[in-house]
Amino acid sequence: MPDAVRTAAVRAVLIMSLTIIQAMVAFLSTLTGSWLAFPMVLSSVASTVVATWAVLDVWVTRQVWNQRHGVVSEPSSTARQMRRERRRAQRAARAAERDEAGGRIRGRRSAADLSRA
Repeated sequence: MPDAVRTAAVRAVLIMSLTIIQAMVAFLSTLTGSWLAFPMVLSSVASTVVATWAVLDVWVTRQVWNQRHGVVSEPSSTARQMRRERRRAQRAARAAERDEAGGRIRGRRSAADLSRA
């Protein structure tokens, strides 16, 4: 998992856990008839909205990261197909270069060159 997505996920988990704790306190203070019940219910509603936003942030961050870096871990990935085509083109270019050079590797001397030394 990329760092940006991991950061968003950790933030979402923390916000969700605080929202659940806040909702439990609101529920228990409502049962006891405490004065704190109404403010806690209001803040729990607000926290639920924030927690939903945090979860959506994880999803959006993941989508943006995948789109920018082009990494999809599916067998039918377009990125994988493009890599294969690029490798084929590179192999063909190297083969054509080898054919042009007459099969000799650049920088190597032939036997005739060695006898002149």
